[in-house]
Amino acid sequence: MGHGTDGSYRLDEIDRRIIYSLMTDARNTSAPAIAEDVSVSGATIRNRISQLEDHDIIDGYHATVDFEHADGSLMNLFLCHAPFGDVEGLARRIGTIPGVINVRELMGGRLNLHVLAVGTNTSDLRQIGHELATLDVEIEDEFLMQNEHDFPYGPYGPADDHRREPLADSISLTGGAEVVEVTVHEEAPIAGRTLETAADDGILEEQTLVIAIERDDTVITPHGDTEIRPHDVVTVFSPNGTDEPALTGFRGPDGATQTATRLT
Repeated sequence: MGHGTDGSYRLDEIDRRIIYSLMTDARNTSAPAIAEDVSVSGATIRNRISQLEDHDIIDGYHATVDFEHADGSLMNLFLCHAPFGDVEGLARRIGTIPGVINVRELMGGRLNLHVLAVGTNTSDLRQIGHELATLDVEIEDEFLMQNEHDFPYGPYGPADDHRREPLADSISLTGGAEVVEVTVHEEAPIAGRTLETAADDGILEEQTLVIAIERDDTVITPHGDTEIRPHDVVTVFSPNGTDEPALTGFRGPDGATQTATRLT
């Protein structure tokens, strides 16, 4: 899973897909829906979202309001210039002006402050412009906004339109062994079998040990008579690592390999 040192957090594939889904439609996207898309459990998704929030990678959820439809208000974008050393402080002060709903700081160029404001009429917008001027902000240009469009960050989304093989997390150990979290494919050979029968039939390698099973937000301690079900998130000790046949029984019939995201 995503992890880091010294307070950092490194995104893995599951984290990126979560962010992509939330950027697409945070209001109507649930943890179970994301979980189904990436083939992990809802509990895993909720835990990941919490980590992303704790590390300030996801820093909030904001309503997108159509003010014209709400009450006929106008949205105006002011393109402004502020002295380089004063940009951050001025941005905070601009945010206190009634009607200002967004201030964007730019690192270069003359138009280094973009101010989005809402007014019931052009008189309100002129008043906002006047208050900007009193803060020694130069308004270089301004436009009434017609539409705004938000899109998720493409590189965090699926590579294509086809459902991909379930994602896996792993921790590398000495000697090439790994502890792997893998989601059981619907048509995996081990699906519907107990661990004991899977071992007897050669589906589960002798040295491969199932440590835990996460199912419907519940963690199960596995025993020989525990049945493995499709979509279970199974934590496996694999002495030969994720690139060996140890995990074949948990995957689909096409035998496609998974890319394990290592914790470092």
